[in-house]
Amino acid sequence: MKLQNINWDELPWEHVREGVARKAFSGEGATLSLNRLDPGHEPRPHDHPHEQIVYILQGQIDFHIGDEVVRLGPGGVLVIPPNALHWGIVRGSEQVLNLDVFTPKRAEYAA
Repeated sequence: MKLQNINWDELPWEHVREGVARKAFSGEGATLSLNRLDPGHEPRPHDHPHEQIVYILQGQIDFHIGDEVVRLGPGGVLVIPPNALHWGIVRGSEQVLNLDVFTPKRAEYAA
């Protein structure tokens, strides 16, 4: 296996849609994704076959997972199981930064 050494600060932000941007990197088996969510962005319920571990760095967000709602702030961690319908709604006026780990890797996010 080739050693991969990445400077996270040099990775460009990818515009996902209005109010949502991300930068991501994948290894052999997992993807790390930093998401920037603006207050008022349009939430989009979705699911995927990946387990998603969410870690909030900044801001407040309500994560909807199925029929449950979990509010997370800085330091909050949440595990979203594979194939669970979920979405997030930013609370307050502060931008949310959340770091996600996906397994298996999301090839469509990053090389």
